[in-house]
Amino acid sequence: MNHNDAAAAYRNATFDNAPPIKILHMLFEGAIRFLKHAREQPPGSEEYRKYLRRADEIVTELRTSLDHEPSPELSANLENLYVFMTGELARAHVEGEVEAIDPCIGILETLLEGWKQAQVQLSGGQ
Repeated sequence: MNHNDAAAAYRNATFDNAPPIKILHMLFEGAIRFLKHAREQPPGSEEYRKYLRRADEIVTELRTSLDHEPSPELSANLENLYVFMTGELARAHVEGEVEAIDPCIGILETLLEGWKQAQVQLSGGQ
Protein backbone atom coordinates (compact mmCIF):
# COMPACT_ATOMS: atom_id res chain seq x y z
CA MET A 1 0.00 0.00 0.00
CA ASN A 2 1.51 3.34 -1.02
CA HIS A 3 1.31 6.57 1.00
CA ASN A 4 -1.71 7.91 -0.94
CA ASP A 5 -3.65 4.67 -0.44
CA ALA A 6 -2.85 4.66 3.27
CA ALA A 7 -3.89 8.30 3.64
CA ALA A 8 -7.16 7.65 1.82
CA ALA A 9 -7.88 4.60 3.98
CA TYR A 10 -7.21 6.64 7.13
CA ARG A 11 -9.50 9.46 5.94
CA ASN A 12 -12.26 6.99 5.11
CA ALA A 13 -11.97 5.25 8.48
CA THR A 14 -11.96 8.60 10.28
CA PHE A 15 -15.06 9.73 8.40
CA ASP A 16 -16.90 6.40 8.78
CA ASN A 17 -16.30 6.28 12.54
CA ALA A 18 -17.00 9.96 13.28
CA PRO A 19 -20.11 11.06 15.16
CA PRO A 20 -22.71 12.83 12.96
CA ILE A 21 -21.83 16.32 14.24
CA LYS A 22 -18.16 15.72 13.37
CA ILE A 23 -19.14 14.59 9.87
CA LEU A 24 -21.20 17.75 9.51
CA HIS A 25 -18.19 19.84 10.55
CA MET A 26 -15.99 17.98 8.06
CA LEU A 27 -18.48 18.64 5.25
CA PHE A 28 -18.68 22.36 6.00
CA GLU A 29 -14.90 22.62 6.34
CA GLY A 30 -14.41 20.75 3.07
CA ALA A 31 -16.83 22.97 1.15
CA ILE A 32 -15.18 26.10 2.55
CA ARG A 33 -11.72 24.77 1.65
CA PHE A 34 -12.80 23.89 -1.92
CA LEU A 35 -14.36 27.32 -2.44
CA LYS A 36 -11.25 29.07 -1.19
CA HIS A 37 -9.15 26.95 -3.55
CA ALA A 38 -11.51 27.83 -6.42
CA ARG A 39 -11.03 31.54 -5.65
CA GLU A 40 -7.27 31.07 -6.15
CA GLN A 41 -7.67 29.57 -9.64
CA PRO A 42 -8.20 31.35 -12.97
CA PRO A 43 -11.97 31.45 -13.66
CA GLY A 44 -12.96 28.82 -16.18
CA SER A 45 -9.86 26.71 -15.62
CA GLU A 46 -10.23 22.99 -15.00
CA GLU A 47 -9.01 23.41 -11.39
CA TYR A 48 -11.51 26.23 -10.80
CA ARG A 49 -14.38 24.08 -12.09
CA LYS A 50 -13.16 21.03 -10.15
CA TYR A 51 -13.16 22.88 -6.83
CA LEU A 52 -16.56 24.44 -7.54
CA ARG A 53 -18.01 21.01 -8.39
CA ARG A 54 -16.67 19.49 -5.19
CA ALA A 55 -18.10 22.31 -3.07
CA ASP A 56 -21.42 22.07 -4.91
CA GLU A 57 -21.56 18.32 -4.29
CA ILE A 58 -21.16 18.96 -0.56
CA VAL A 59 -23.84 21.67 -0.53
CA THR A 60 -26.17 19.32 -2.41
CA GLU A 61 -25.47 16.55 0.10
CA LEU A 62 -26.16 18.91 3.01
CA ARG A 63 -29.44 19.92 1.39
CA THR A 64 -30.64 16.41 0.55
CA SER A 65 -29.77 15.12 4.01
CA LEU A 66 -31.88 17.69 5.84
CA ASP A 67 -34.35 16.14 8.26
CA HIS A 68 -37.40 18.40 8.19
CA GLU A 69 -39.28 16.60 10.95
CA PRO A 70 -37.62 17.86 14.17
CA SER A 71 -37.62 21.53 13.18
CA PRO A 72 -39.49 22.34 9.96
CA GLU A 73 -38.80 26.08 10.11
CA LEU A 74 -35.06 25.67 10.69
CA SER A 75 -34.86 23.03 7.96
CA ALA A 76 -36.72 25.27 5.52
CA ASN A 77 -34.34 28.15 6.27
CA LEU A 78 -31.30 25.91 5.78
CA GLU A 79 -32.75 24.55 2.55
CA ASN A 80 -33.26 28.10 1.27
CA LEU A 81 -29.62 28.90 2.05
CA TYR A 82 -28.44 25.74 0.28
CA VAL A 83 -30.61 26.56 -2.77
CA PHE A 84 -29.18 30.09 -2.82
CA MET A 85 -25.63 28.73 -2.64
CA THR A 86 -26.32 26.25 -5.43
CA GLY A 87 -27.46 29.13 -7.62
CA GLU A 88 -24.42 31.23 -6.76
CA LEU A 89 -22.07 28.33 -7.45
CA ALA A 90 -23.78 27.72 -10.79
CA ARG A 91 -23.28 31.40 -11.63
CA ALA A 92 -19.62 31.17 -10.63
CA HIS A 93 -19.23 28.02 -12.72
CA VAL A 94 -21.15 28.99 -15.86
CA GLU A 95 -20.48 32.71 -15.99
CA GLY A 96 -17.07 32.65 -14.30
CA GLU A 97 -18.25 35.17 -11.71
CA VAL A 98 -15.75 34.56 -8.95
CA GLU A 99 -17.53 37.10 -6.71
CA ALA A 100 -20.45 34.67 -6.44
CA ILE A 101 -18.23 32.40 -4.34
CA ASP A 102 -17.81 34.88 -1.49
CA PRO A 103 -21.37 34.80 -0.11
CA CYS A 104 -21.23 31.01 -0.14
CA ILE A 105 -18.04 30.99 1.91
CA GLY A 106 -19.61 33.45 4.35
CA ILE A 107 -22.78 31.37 4.75
CA LEU A 108 -20.85 28.14 5.23
CA GLU A 109 -18.51 29.72 7.79
CA THR A 110 -21.49 31.13 9.70
CA LEU A 111 -23.31 27.80 9.67
CA LEU A 112 -20.17 25.95 10.74
CA GLU A 113 -19.68 28.31 13.66
CA GLY A 114 -23.34 27.89 14.61
CA TRP A 115 -23.04 24.11 14.63
CA LYS A 116 -19.88 24.34 16.71
CA GLN A 117 -21.68 26.54 19.24
CA ALA A 118 -24.64 24.16 19.32
CA GLN A 119 -22.27 21.25 19.97
CA VAL A 120 -20.64 23.12 22.85
CA GLN A 121 -24.04 23.89 24.38
CA LEU A 122 -25.27 20.32 23.94
CA SER A 123 -22.13 18.94 25.56
CA GLY A 124 -22.65 21.22 28.56
CA GLY A 125 -19.81 23.62 27.77
CA GLN A 126 -20.01 27.38 27.75
